[in-house]
Amino acid sequence: MQDINIPQALSNIVHLLQYDKEAPLLFSSGLFWLLFILFIPLYALFKSSKTKMVIFVVAFSLFFYYKSSGEFVVMLLATSLIDWLISRWMIKFDSKSERLVLMWTSICISLSVLAYFKYANFFLWNWNQMVEGNFQPLDIVLPVGISFYTFQSISYVVDVYKKRIEPTETWLDYLFFLSFFPALVAGPIVRADKFIPQLENNRPATLENIYGGLWLIIIGIVKKAIIADYISQYNDLIFSDPSTYTGVQAFMGVLGYTMQIYCDFSGYSDMAIGLALIMGFDLGLNFDSPYQSSNLTEFWRRWHISLSSWLRDYLYIPLGGNRKGTIRTYVNNFLTMLIGGLWHGAAWKFVFWGAMHGVGLAVHKACLPVLKKIPDVWPVKFLGWLVTFIYVSLLWVFFRAADFSDSVLIIRNIFVDWHWDQIPQFFEYRMVWCIMMLTLIVMHFVPQRWADKLQLIFVKAPWIVKLLVFVVVVQLVVEFMTEEVAPFIYFQF
Repeated sequence: MQDINIPQALSNIVHLLQYDKEAPLLFSSGLFWLLFILFIPLYALFKSSKTKMVIFVVAFSLFFYYKSSGEFVVMLLATSLIDWLISRWMIKFDSKSERLVLMWTSICISLSVLAYFKYANFFLWNWNQMVEGNFQPLDIVLPVGISFYTFQSISYVVDVYKKRIEPTETWLDYLFFLSFFPALVAGPIVRADKFIPQLENNRPATLENIYGGLWLIIIGIVKKAIIADYISQYNDLIFSDPSTYTGVQAFMGVLGYTMQIYCDFSGYSDMAIGLALIMGFDLGLNFDSPYQSSNLTEFWRRWHISLSSWLRDYLYIPLGGNRKGTIRTYVNNFLTMLIGGLWHGAAWKFVFWGAMHGVGLAVHKACLPVLKKIPDVWPVKFLGWLVTFIYVSLLWVFFRAADFSDSVLIIRNIFVDWHWDQIPQFFEYRMVWCIMMLTLIVMHFVPQRWADKLQLIFVKAPWIVKLLVFVVVVQLVVEFMTEEVAPFIYFQF
């Protein structure tokens, strides 16, 4: 029997626990699930004591963020401390103006940090374009998840200012909220008024929570690690060199990316919500079958709900919402979506994507008086769905493509280089891809009551059935996995 080299084994473990920028810790990685399996029994042990539970989860969350973003964990700690100190200071003042100054101080600090890391090179590049300078990009690394936890930070401080919530008694409680690892790096954007009361109550997870959370994790893995990662291989070919593909191939790539981004992001959200549910926390719903929407307004009520509701409550309504006349409502819609687009990334393609969604929302609201007079019959619903789906899908091209010229080329190819005879050929050569897409479409358009019924069947099923479902999913992941674990699309935001 060969002797075990203990020093080497310890060295390997230490290396595994260190930050590696080439291999950030992801929900879809084996290392994360190994750590979570070790985490959950200790979490259950500490759950009866709120203080011990908070300390343990904060420590794990900070380690998780360190494995995802390295030394930027220090910045997360600093942000949480500044927010908490300002919020505690804020409640000592009765004067609204003094509290307002403190609120804006916190918001400006958070937005300044975000602006530097995310938008400094974007603004410098545009400035140099105007003055015809010789632009050299700054060597800036974007911290993972900064857009998500910055929005959480801002909403917390605003809610304390408006006295919707009381600030947490301890910094640790606030740090727990801001760094909660299931939602830390790619959302959902957690709201303090919904989350902190759950922390204070510290109720244990029920068996229904645990099995329901496990179901969501399984669904998330299917969406991300099986479907999204597989169909992305073809989609990436189309977007990497669109000039070499025909209209049919480009169309399939656009349709594929439309489904991929939904699968990728909603899959992450499902896993995050499922992990939190196993721990006894309800993060709410973040995606509600958005491609079933019959208009753009409905789409944004179903897509990335935590972001769209945040933009509504902390941007659209403060701008005046629909309270200041029709034209102002359209302008507010447009500005909200414009900023929402810029939130997604520091590039004009994201600004354009957000602006066009703002235009689409304004057009829909302007047409409402006419639309309400049209009978709500099946052909009308289908036409509304088709127009909405096409509009959303075409805008995803600008979101994904490298630049505007590639976006225009892809869309142009679809309309001017179409050959019907290539469709059977595509199905023949991309059979697995087509099956994946069909599976996803069926999953997406299944009535919600059917999905809820299926989840209930899983929750109530014997443990052997649960184990069998899990083993089948793991086997499918092994069968279809790529050489490297693909990062989630929204990690870059």
